[in-house]
Amino acid sequence: MKHTVSLKQNHEFRRLYSKGKSAVSPYFVIYCRRTGRPVSRLGITTGVKLGNAVKRNRARRRIRELYRTHEGELLPGYDIVVVARTRAIYGRYAELERSFGQLTKKLGLTPPKGDRAR
Repeated sequence: MKHTVSLKQNHEFRRLYSKGKSAVSPYFVIYCRRTGRPVSRLGITTGVKLGNAVKRNRARRRIRELYRTHEGELLPGYDIVVVARTRAIYGRYAELERSFGQLTKKLGLTPPKGDRAR
C-alpha cells in the first residue's frame, strides 16, 4: 500500500461511524472522513454474522485487494473504514470492484475528472 496505514484503534472506528460520511452497497458499507495527514488510513470490519473465521478472513483479503488495486486512484489524507456484508464473500470479484468504484466516487475519494468535452 503506497500511501496507506492501518486503522486499528476502536475509538478511531467509532469516530468514523458517528462523524464520517458513508455510502452503502449490497457488498459493503464505506465510511470516510478527511484528515490532515499526508497518508490515508484503512480499516476493515467483518462481523461474526458473515460466518466462521475462514469466511471473514476471505472477505478481508478481498477488500484489501480491492483497495490495493485502486489505491492510486484515491485521494490521500482520508480515514476509511470498509464494513463487509454477507454478499462480499459470495459475490463475484468484478461486481465487488464495480461497487467499490461507485462508492468511492459517491464519497468524493477519487479526484474529479478533467473536461471530457475534448
